[in-house]
Amino acid sequence: MRIAIAGINHETNTYVRDETTLKDFYIQRGEQLFRLRSTQTQTGGAIDACERLGLIPVPVYLASTQPSGTIAADCYATMKAELLERLASEMPVDAVFLDLHGAGVVDQCPDLEADLVAQVRLLVGEAVPITAAFDLHGNITQRMADALDGVFACHEYPHIDMHERAGDAIELIKHMLEGNFRPTVQVETVPILMPTTTTFVGIGLALRQRMRELEANNADVIQVSFFHGFPYSDVPQVGCHVVVTSRSDAHQARLVAQSIGNELWQQRESFRALSLSAAEALDVAQAATAKPVVINETSDNCGGGSPGDGTHLLRAMLDADLKNACFGFIVDPEVAQQAHAVGVGSSIDISLGAKYDDMHGEPLLLSVYVKALHDGRCIMQAMAKGSRINYGKIARLQIGDMDIVVASHRSQTFDTEPFAAVGIDVKAKDYIALKSSNHFRAGFEEIAGTIVTADPPGLTTHHIEVFDREYATQPLWPVDPAAAYDEA
Repeated sequence: MRIAIAGINHETNTYVRDETTLKDFYIQRGEQLFRLRSTQTQTGGAIDACERLGLIPVPVYLASTQPSGTIAADCYATMKAELLERLASEMPVDAVFLDLHGAGVVDQCPDLEADLVAQVRLLVGEAVPITAAFDLHGNITQRMADALDGVFACHEYPHIDMHERAGDAIELIKHMLEGNFRPTVQVETVPILMPTTTTFVGIGLALRQRMRELEANNADVIQVSFFHGFPYSDVPQVGCHVVVTSRSDAHQARLVAQSIGNELWQQRESFRALSLSAAEALDVAQAATAKPVVINETSDNCGGGSPGDGTHLLRAMLDADLKNACFGFIVDPEVAQQAHAVGVGSSIDISLGAKYDDMHGEPLLLSVYVKALHDGRCIMQAMAKGSRINYGKIARLQIGDMDIVVASHRSQTFDTEPFAAVGIDVKAKDYIALKSSNHFRAGFEEIAGTIVTADPPGLTTHHIEVFDREYATQPLWPVDPAAAYDEA
């Protein structure tokens, strides 16, 4: 049995001013997808599952890039056309697996996934199973679900199980082909704008466990996917979503989804985030006795579309004259290039960061020592373990008792590799600062004595009330007091 593997994967922050164009995407075609074999990614998990189950993976096309602004219409049209053309050239196939995100937005098309899945369905026909794996930060619609036979969002945030959910999607395909049955997929939307909420502790952990218990205790339920949603998109479908893939009919699947929706709505106050300014976060960090203290700057998280060059937290750390501290990393290709030009052992004057806009701070005018340089090519060690990542040219700059890592390509800090690449042992530091909302936990949870979240101004702030909502179709909690959920 031949299983086609394809996808367009993008998390779109519609509040980012710049459009995302074709040159921003990393595109893999045909057998290039096999580079992801044995990596803890969605496509890697699908390939591995096919080979484990005796199915033939047919690699087609995969386009992905960092979270960023709205996708240009011509860019999406080009990618979609090539994906469909390449898929058509591989037909007939027995099934299709799609690597998607769930929060893709194209200019004039607010639901990338619904549009793409509908076109794939039209091409392969109603009889061919199609399943998909997703990031849990998706804004999901029933229109998309109606074209799929199975929806599999990762359960964890950090997303350490992407490959496992893709494996589940492939297993469903095998069961459908061998058992000759058709699942139903039902979406229940709850009008909540959820701040970034980890599943490692607290309410996120409790809800993850609740979903798994429900699956285990209901023989008809194949998968419960809890999409936290992506609040940094102004689209009609924004919110939280429960998606139930079930062997039962649509009515029964809908009842299961609604029962979980009721629970989410009743517990909504538990999702409120503690939002600390940079100065407040440093006060908490300096009072902490369990070291090292990891300070994550959630509001300038490239993993949600921000520029990664914000200076609010770094400025506060320098003003506080923190000892035995490191910051990794700030995105500034100009400064990284400047450091590479002069070489290790040189001292230079720099204007660091805040080049994207005024929201994320003002440039830092510093005199620094160039301690180490690196080409930025790393292997991910925690989330998406085994996959390649390129941070561009990296420089380790020193000022006082502070190490500052500067990178050239936008990304959040997933693990310790950007520090290790330039010779920083984070375990020996008292303070480790980084830009990420929760993915960093996969690489730092076991290292950190204390974790403190800083939330100064930025495009991924927990203060979601600062973002205008032009296209939302209903009042949303917590920004609108009129928000209500029709509890079944």
